[in-house]
Amino acid sequence: MSKEYVDMSTPTIEMRNIVKKFGDFVANDGINLTVHKGEIHAILGENGAGKSTLMNQLYGLLKPTSGDILVNGKKIEMNNPRDAIDAGIGMVHQHFMLVQPFTVTENIVLGSEPVKGVKLDMASARKNVVELSERYGLAIDPDAKIEDISVGMQQRVEILKALYRGADILILDEPTSSLTPQEIFELIQIMHNLTHDGKSIILITHKLKEIKEAADFCTIIRMGKYIGTVDVDTVDENDLASMMVGRKVTFKVDKPVHDFGPVVLDVKDLHGVDYRGVEILKGLNLQVHAGEIVGIAGIDGNGQTELVEILTGLRKGTGGDATVNQVSVYNKSPSFGFQHGVSSIPADRQKHGLVLDFSIEDNMILQNYGKNPFAKKGILQRDAIFDHASKSIEDYDIRPRLSEKRPAGTLSGGNQQKVIIAREVQNDKDLLIAVNPTRGLDVGAIEYVHRYIVEQRNKMKAVLLVSFELDEIMSLSDTIDVIFDGKIVSSIPGGQADENELGLLMAGGKTK
Repeated sequence: MSKEYVDMSTPTIEMRNIVKKFGDFVANDGINLTVHKGEIHAILGENGAGKSTLMNQLYGLLKPTSGDILVNGKKIEMNNPRDAIDAGIGMVHQHFMLVQPFTVTENIVLGSEPVKGVKLDMASARKNVVELSERYGLAIDPDAKIEDISVGMQQRVEILKALYRGADILILDEPTSSLTPQEIFELIQIMHNLTHDGKSIILITHKLKEIKEAADFCTIIRMGKYIGTVDVDTVDENDLASMMVGRKVTFKVDKPVHDFGPVVLDVKDLHGVDYRGVEILKGLNLQVHAGEIVGIAGIDGNGQTELVEILTGLRKGTGGDATVNQVSVYNKSPSFGFQHGVSSIPADRQKHGLVLDFSIEDNMILQNYGKNPFAKKGILQRDAIFDHASKSIEDYDIRPRLSEKRPAGTLSGGNQQKVIIAREVQNDKDLLIAVNPTRGLDVGAIEYVHRYIVEQRNKMKAVLLVSFELDEIMSLSDTIDVIFDGKIVSSIPGGQADENELGLLMAGGKTK
């Protein structure tokens, strides 16, 4: 960690007794935060605890109801993000602030474009972006359009966008939620390099391991209230988890041993291309049985996205076949797959999982709005829809409670994820495809999600789990299939998996 670089004189950031109300709802209730120069300061709290709301006030996206914000000892009114940028603050948002039709380069330099005379100098901009990405080890395609790249790549663009502006204070809101273990390691090194140069970093993350590896201090928020600030060296992950949720948290996933049923998902010699038209799936084969969780372990960009999109009808394959219960879903529509037993938790919850302007209750029935009891003779039954959403909010701990009519886009990222999980699990299909299902969730919520995934397996459903969290793959999977260069290169029983062996296979190496 970086304590040797921390300057404990005048704090870089002080937030004093911050209160933020939305009507009668109190999102932040008297929160204090102090960050010094050269410090990595983590903010920890459950989904909906008020972390992003607090940071949005620091960045000028929201105004505090009461309380003071000081930057380098000077009180500042943050009326908009320009005030924050002028004060040397940059923010990488959890939900990407990117222009989908623009290229990676155009997004990174947007608002700070280099010019030559009276014209934009995009050649120079591209060169600067490439140099920046190489300097920090965040590989990107500078000419790709945002709408064509993966969630993980979009996250890199957001990080580079903040670094490009050279802020002295960086707010990173869940910056590693879609990164591979190696990329996370590299980002932590980048963060330490930045603090060594005197920059301050505020890190919002649910990953306790990352807090221990990266942060100097950690402020804990629970239900909108300030719980305390701890020196990270003096606590362990269990201490942090307990402070965050107010109870002891169990990290172990128990799965009863049972026999698998027949093959539900059968993928044979699958071929497919990426957004550039380059072949990325090169004859992939895999099977998932009833009552089995098959985890796909691999570095982002080896065909996981294309595999899932073909299986869920969002992309056409170029060869091979995929069947669910012996019915081909290959190159069929999403609705066809759903009707024949496919349910999915997508990688991008906002793009493929939710209609953000729709209410929570309507998002809960997106695939079933025409069916009993939600509709009769073509007329929506609002009481039944409301009751279904209310029960789901209670059962899946979606916060805030009593939010059935609230637009899904107003929820925190983690609670948006819970809406999707509640809907897809309750759809009760024979195959559940779960892609990074705990992305952006706190440890308490991860407990819930893991429990529901294992419940599906115990009910003899087939589960295909695609996750960049090796711990998640290893703890949940009955079988681990390693993907590399568009093929499954190894299949390992879950209980026999070794992290080092998996890492070697994921990188294209061979084990003894």
